[in-house]
This record gives sequence, structure tokens and C-alpha cells, in this order.
Amino acid sequence: MNINWEFIINNVPLYQKAAWITLKLAAFGIAASLVIGLLCSIVLYYKAAGLQKAVRVYIELSRNTPLLIQLFFLYYGLTKLGITLSEETCAVLGLSFLGGSYMAEAFRGGIESVSRSQIESGLSIGLSKVQLVRYVILPQAVAMTIPAIGANCIFLLKETSIVGVIAIPDLMHVTQDLIGMYYMTVESLAMLVVSYLILLLPLSVFLTWLERKVRYAEFGN
Repeated sequence: MNINWEFIINNVPLYQKAAWITLKLAAFGIAASLVIGLLCSIVLYYKAAGLQKAVRVYIELSRNTPLLIQLFFLYYGLTKLGITLSEETCAVLGLSFLGGSYMAEAFRGGIESVSRSQIESGLSIGLSKVQLVRYVILPQAVAMTIPAIGANCIFLLKETSIVGVIAIPDLMHVTQDLIGMYYMTVESLAMLVVSYLILLLPLSVFLTWLERKVRYAEFGN
């Protein structure tokens, strides 16, 4: 098989630009997902009246609809309702909407793993609910949920491959364009794979290191 290296070298800048867009969208989406997930998990834990059902509806709606459909609704559906959002805003909202529900489930699992005796001890020394969450529940819950949160971060980064459907020049969109224009399928797909590996491998290595550090701090081995 002959590889057209000149084609690959000439299009590296195009992939660099697309990789930056992909990374930026993923970073905003993951950050927003963490905030949404944490808030939702706290609402579920305290069974906040009126909000608990709304959070459950959001989680079920988010997890049981494809990101593709969510993006179409944000980009095309809202326009019909008189709300026009940019492509990047729709992508970040879509990733946040999807990721928030997965993060909520991850945080909820961590919060529920905190032993009842520690919570009762916190209450017995006069901690308020906010202080209990801040000083007792969250530090342990976050440590326990690092693996799940890491898996969700990687999942969301990979899900950015769909945002090209709303005309964002991400890695997948650029690859499809190059294949359509030059029929350089092997070269284009090879650059796509390498680009995602460059983005995902450092994140995966960092999360593995973080998980080991947390485990060492918790169990001492």
C-alpha cells in the first residue's frame, strides 16, 4: 500500500486547527457536566422537594436520547422557536446536557458510599447541611468517583466526533471533507486516528495516575 506522505504533511495544519476546536468543545462540555452532575447528585441525595423529580426527568431524558438528536434539536429545533444559537454553543450545550446526567450518576454513587456513621458524626458536632457536604461527603465522594468521572470525560471527548453534523469543523468533519474532495481515505482516516490518540492518551494517562494517587491516599498501597 502506497501512502501519500505529501498529502498528510500538507494537511497537518488543518488537523491541528480541528484538534484545537475539538479539545476546546470537550473542555467546556466536561467542565459544565461536572457542575451539572454535582448539583443534580446533591439534589437527589437530599431529596429536595420539587427538584428531585425534575432532576430524575432530566437524567432519564438525557441518557435515553442520542447526542445527535440533542444537537439537531438545539441547532435546528430552537431556530424554529425563534432561538438561534451558534454552532459552538449548541455543541457545548449538547455535551453538557448529555454529560451532566452521567456525572450525576457517578457523583451519586460516590455520595451514597459515604458511611452513615460519618454523616451522623458530622451532624452530631453541629455541622450544617452545607458544611456536611463540603467537609465530610464531597472529599470522600469525589475520591470514590474518580474512575467513573474519568471514564465520562473520555466518553465526552470521543462524543465530539458527532458535532460535525452541525457544521463545526472538528476532526471528523475535516476528515469527511478531505475524503470527499481528494479520495485520500487511508491517509485521512490515519490522521484522524492519530489526532484522537494525541488528544485521548494524555488524558487517559493522567486519569490513571490520578486514580492511583487517590487510591494510595485512601488505602496507603
